[in-house]
Amino acid sequence: MISPSTVITSVWPVYLLLIAGAILRRAGVIQKEHDAGIMRVVYSVMLPCFILDKVLGSKILHSGAAVGWAVLLGFGLIMIGILFGVLVGKLIGLEKGTGMRTFALSAGCQNFGFTAAPVVEILWGTGTLAMLFVHNIGVETALWSVGVMMMSGKRGIQWRPLLNGPIIAVAIGLTLVSLRLDGHVTGALRQAISMAGVGAFPIAILITGCSMIDLIGAEKPSWKWIVGGAVVRLIIGPLVILSAAKYLPLTTELRQVLIVQAAMPAGMTALMLARLYGGRPAVAVQIIISTTILSLLSLPWIITWGCAWIGLKPSLP
Repeated sequence: MISPSTVITSVWPVYLLLIAGAILRRAGVIQKEHDAGIMRVVYSVMLPCFILDKVLGSKILHSGAAVGWAVLLGFGLIMIGILFGVLVGKLIGLEKGTGMRTFALSAGCQNFGFTAAPVVEILWGTGTLAMLFVHNIGVETALWSVGVMMMSGKRGIQWRPLLNGPIIAVAIGLTLVSLRLDGHVTGALRQAISMAGVGAFPIAILITGCSMIDLIGAEKPSWKWIVGGAVVRLIIGPLVILSAAKYLPLTTELRQVLIVQAAMPAGMTALMLARLYGGRPAVAVQIIISTTILSLLSLPWIITWGCAWIGLKPSLP
């Protein structure tokens, strides 16, 4: 059985890139005005190429049931996480207008992209990484539909944000895989796609580190938000997600995805939604930063215990 120290050693490069991003920001190497342009290239070009490269040739995605479960759980588990966020928010005295919606969304939404993907690939390999991208279709749908309605307080679903590079890349990849045409994407074209995508996650993680250091100290810490967010994201959330991984009839690859999702801190998407749709960004900032720091300690234990409980073993280097 693996040990927590083995897991943290394997995923430590992700945290080192976050720290490097913070240092580069403080040193003035990466300026704030660089962030938008860099992330636009990452999100619109590099990440879709990376996703397409990993999805093409993935045999597990030939199973319609596996794909369906992945999307369903991506959507459903986020909804359950947000529900627990609402319940804990009420217990700590939050109400509508005092950060309740932002708290629930921030605490209920784990990091499903730029931090999760490298950890999945390190622990489990490319096949599971392809399953993560399919799972994330459900997560994106939940956040940009129910999440936006919840944060804005308005009815109606805005579908346009779902027409983004990563989801389009997954859709194209799944179509080619299902039609058994993915084997024809070879040679110079496939190599170009791979080359374009190879730096997507390192660059995105660096910029995430830059953003996090910018946010630290922006507002006086609230222990109510921090402790409540940690309880939802790092205790309740993992128990729910790992229970789904253990008791539902899922493929091994999807169970592996859920183990990593259970260990993730709060994701940056909640901060974006708070800024765009009238939420309380300060609440999201404190939950994201505090759970990311705490995940240095909690992540190896959640993954180790989850593997033992479910009966899986990471393919560690």
